[in-house]
Amino acid sequence: MGFKLKAAPMQVTGKEEVYDVIIVGGGPAGLTAALYSARYELKPVVIAKLVGGYMTEAPVVDDYPGLPDTPGEELVNKFVSHVRKYNVPIIQDEVVNIYRKNGLWCAETASEKTICGYAVILAVGSEKRKLNVKGEEEFTGRGVSYCATCDGPLFKDKVVAVVGGGNSALTSALYLASLASKVYLIHRRDTFKAFKVYVEKAASNPKIEILKNTIIKEIVGDTRVRGIVVYDKSRGEEKTLTVDGVFIEIGLKPPKEFFEKIGLEVDESGHVVVKVDRSTNLEGVFVAGDAAGGPYKYRFEQIITAAADGAIAADAAFKYILSTKKT
Repeated sequence: MGFKLKAAPMQVTGKEEVYDVIIVGGGPAGLTAALYSARYELKPVVIAKLVGGYMTEAPVVDDYPGLPDTPGEELVNKFVSHVRKYNVPIIQDEVVNIYRKNGLWCAETASEKTICGYAVILAVGSEKRKLNVKGEEEFTGRGVSYCATCDGPLFKDKVVAVVGGGNSALTSALYLASLASKVYLIHRRDTFKAFKVYVEKAASNPKIEILKNTIIKEIVGDTRVRGIVVYDKSRGEEKTLTVDGVFIEIGLKPPKEFFEKIGLEVDESGHVVVKVDRSTNLEGVFVAGDAAGGPYKYRFEQIITAAADGAIAADAAFKYILSTKKT
């Protein structure tokens, strides 16, 4: 790069480990940020509750250039392998707090570790949204699932429902159709947000029955899911469908409370307001991936855009550290 920062020393503030940049999150944004930080000859560390993020749940990824029809877990392994090539530490843990200490940013983890750095890149993604209907919580793990890849094989030759209208819902329905005897695809609107190719594939699949303008009012069962009560908004009719499983794919929500706790500015949806370079209202803190919001954010959650965010944030973090850290 033409300019090399000195490696950050370890254990310089007591129990804390010190790096150049702390990357929180192990999805495509976080792993790409780690890769670019290392290539900038910074000393990064990745702290992730789930290495790979929601990539691990994708049955097949077909929109990442150069790697068509790649299983999600295989793509995760490629990302991780590339990052490990640069000897970047990847710590599987959960960050519960971030605060300023002695001119550094420090991350406190669930295992009571404290890791500090000159800059932080938050690539924590978002959590799965819930329907918040009767029976959802009761039957979670007993027929209600938020991960088709994880639980799909348990429903071989059975009848399932997928709820949602985005890419994750459509790809989950297509995957489940390869296992289940029948798939109901339930969407509350008349049109889908998913890519046209996925919608066309679902519509032409004989195992998938699409129910538009329909909502789930209740999930019913005994020891496990036995059916769902749905309401057709167009006809004003309510009926019960017999199903063995319900896969909920209605989008993601950011950890707004965590962001507000550490002092980040969020928008009305709970995403962090970022500038073009993914910097935030907190100097030295950058946000990349699905958790980032504001007018500069591409709103479709895609692996390629998350990765791009990670690269942009790493570049901004490098410039920030270069301006604040003595060499």
